[in-house]
Amino acid sequence: MRRECAHEKKMSESFFKSIEQISRELDVDLKTGISSEEAQRRLAEHGENKLQGKKEKTIFQKLLLQFNDFLVLILIAAAAVSIAMGEVIDGSVIIAIVILNAILGVVQENRAGNALKALKEMSSPQAKVLRGGQIVKAASNLIVPGDVVALEAGDYIPADLRLSDSVNLKIDESALTGESVPSEKDAKAELEEGTELGDRVNSAYMGTLVTYGRGHGIVVATGMKSQMGKIAAMLAETDEELTPLQKALNSLGKTLGIVCLAVCFSIFLLGIWRERSALQSGWAFFRSEATLEMFMTAVSLAVAAIPEGLTMVVTVILALGMQKMTKSNAIIKRLSAVETLGSTTVICSDKTGTLTQNKMTVVSLYADEKLYEATGSGYQAEGEVFEKGAGGAPLGPGVKRLCEGAALCNDAIYNSAEGKIIGDPTEGALLVIAAKIGFYREALEKEKPRVDELPFDSDRKLMSTVHPFETGCIMYTKGAPDEILRKCAHIYKNGEILDLSEKDRENITEQNSAFAKNALRVLGVAFKFMAEGGEPEESDLVFAGLAGMIDPPRDEAKDAIKVCKKAGIIVKMITGDHKATAVAIAKQLDITQDGRALDGREINELSDEELKVAANDTHVFARVSPEHKVRLVSAVRGNDNIVAMTGDGVNDAPSLKKADIGVAMGITGTDVSKEASDMILTDDNFASIVRAVEEGRTIYNNIRKVVCYLLSCNIGEILVIFVALLAGYPVPLLPIQLLAINLITDAFPAFALGMEEKEAGIMDQPPRDPKRPIIDKKMNISVSIQSIALCIGALGSFIFALRFFGEETAKTACFFTLAIGELLRAYTARSEKTSIFKMRWFSNKYLNQCVIVSILFLIASVYAPFINTSIFGNYPLVPIELLAAFLFAIVPMLGGEMSKLFIK
Repeated sequence: MRRECAHEKKMSESFFKSIEQISRELDVDLKTGISSEEAQRRLAEHGENKLQGKKEKTIFQKLLLQFNDFLVLILIAAAAVSIAMGEVIDGSVIIAIVILNAILGVVQENRAGNALKALKEMSSPQAKVLRGGQIVKAASNLIVPGDVVALEAGDYIPADLRLSDSVNLKIDESALTGESVPSEKDAKAELEEGTELGDRVNSAYMGTLVTYGRGHGIVVATGMKSQMGKIAAMLAETDEELTPLQKALNSLGKTLGIVCLAVCFSIFLLGIWRERSALQSGWAFFRSEATLEMFMTAVSLAVAAIPEGLTMVVTVILALGMQKMTKSNAIIKRLSAVETLGSTTVICSDKTGTLTQNKMTVVSLYADEKLYEATGSGYQAEGEVFEKGAGGAPLGPGVKRLCEGAALCNDAIYNSAEGKIIGDPTEGALLVIAAKIGFYREALEKEKPRVDELPFDSDRKLMSTVHPFETGCIMYTKGAPDEILRKCAHIYKNGEILDLSEKDRENITEQNSAFAKNALRVLGVAFKFMAEGGEPEESDLVFAGLAGMIDPPRDEAKDAIKVCKKAGIIVKMITGDHKATAVAIAKQLDITQDGRALDGREINELSDEELKVAANDTHVFARVSPEHKVRLVSAVRGNDNIVAMTGDGVNDAPSLKKADIGVAMGITGTDVSKEASDMILTDDNFASIVRAVEEGRTIYNNIRKVVCYLLSCNIGEILVIFVALLAGYPVPLLPIQLLAINLITDAFPAFALGMEEKEAGIMDQPPRDPKRPIIDKKMNISVSIQSIALCIGALGSFIFALRFFGEETAKTACFFTLAIGELLRAYTARSEKTSIFKMRWFSNKYLNQCVIVSILFLIASVYAPFINTSIFGNYPLVPIELLAAFLFAIVPMLGGEMSKLFIK
């Protein structure tokens, strides 16, 4: 155990140790590698190079956990009571609902658990390793610490490596660090202990891709000890939390269950007390007809009072919302994520590929002592190059020479028809800018084929190619501006080659600094004429110009951020890129204007409490690691925010899972980020998040309407029984009538209310307070008024009919009034604020259909022979009785409209 811990420490500290020290500690010869026997021994010691997850729950365990909910337990009890009373159909329906919800929950949980499986598949299946002095191919899961791995363009890194040598080596680490430009590696670099992950140029990490050059490296970390292993560990350790809606419904279920059971028990006691003179003493008391009838009434009332349709209705509303959002390019993986997104207060967005296009684009050129700008973005050749402030002036010879050199001194491949680049994205950007003025590399090379070259070298920071030109050759050189300038003795101005003066050097240096301040990545281009067959030398060059490029913001991202601000949603940028680049993009997108930002080093110096304070006012975070992202999401959530985290790389997976809702990119996103997320944008469009927020808010509002409607119905039914008994009247409804009303007039209209379209101005409101319960003060007022109105209407109809038509007719009239009253009130429940008289009455076709079906059932239960009296205890109502019952049914609808006035 001590040896393993020491080895883990060695691996974590490898990047700031010399390669000689690493080879000694791992006991490996760089020229021969380790033997096959030693590899087997180390494999047994350290285990396979694969990612481990915590033990998964069985399907049965997951199923049992779905029943660990108070409301579900109440529903099961209600179903059991219903079946015991002989209401097998009603009880069976309730049980079916509970089982359906449990199955849906298990399916969603299994989907969410696939993130680790996708992460395991990220490593390359085979790697080239040095074993016993021979290069052999080995399965990546059999790679061990101390193996020497050979790298070349196109290889995936099989494990974490400390590079032993590198030649022009570039590695795409965007999935791990978020940086859009491949990292230039230098095996000889000496680094400090606190160097951030994205700056460790002498190391390579599992799952990243070699884009250029070649090299070798010693394996220093495998499996769960690698950087990707740490991400996997964070994925396994990050527990999924309940969303606000789930918490609110759990609280609602407990409250409703306890209150309803207590009230129903009180009604039972009240009924017994009122009939005490007719009851017998002793055991006969419990067997008496009056006691059993009162007990059945109380149990039926309990079944009716608890909105057992609520869980199913909410599930269906969310599921239908998922289907609707899929048409808007948003795939929802978890039902409750729909509501969570609607209540989002902060969106923490990755920069590369989310807010930006992840396509380097040249936006500025400097040649002939003039500044040129380029339109268009990405890898499409659409756009133009023009002199800044000169309108449609023709391009000078300097910018043409600059673009020709950028196209010829280039190893990338550009497919202009499909807008795709193969190779280094920086070189790809140069090919695109050249294409915008009509210079395509393929056509240029037919006229000026490459006859010699000096490949790019990280020490020189230059690349040169030689091409035939007139009677001799021309050599184009591109690279870092300061290196280009140091090699130049001349300058190309307006078609002439002149001596490079100190003033020229100052102007070029000043323009390079201006580009850099705007977070542009700058490359210089130079050339010189040489004799045919001469040796290329990077000296005495002619300066041609500068090209400034950036990974540009998405065109639609800025508009989406404006809508977010209008909706009270704060957008924060969290990226692995450099601070200057992040701030520049953030300013363009209007995420920040003061330029305030924190980088990874500054975050490390802050405690969790200090980070919470900083996260409140800072909207840009740069050079962050996966651990930083998780800390930042936790800090923002710690400020009472509902956080949505967007991302597309492996490095985003833990923070996607930690956030209230993780949003992954469907096109550029890795499998890991997609599986760890709650929502996937199929078009990688930040604007789709805004549409999802709008839909989420609409769905939550509809759920509030459903809850308000069901509660007022059920409380109204309790009041009808309670007030009647208190006033000395007979019980106005039979147990079967209560169950029938609860079945036909509650659930079906509630489904339809969940299909209401969005109300005007929904995105002009601030996000809902996460602490606000689903039943707030306004809903309490509305439910109280509507319940009382329902009681007045139904009990009024009962008392009126009892006085003029008899008890049997009175119970039927009460049943009819209660059913019609609830159906009419469903129309007023379509909006919490807007009067039904200001809306189109029948614009919700789903509600119309449900009401028609419910009315047909109601008519059958009152007038159909063989079932009206024998099953439901109803007697046909004559026209005058029907008219009176209907007039009383209008009262609940008026109560619904009155409640809106009180709320206002």
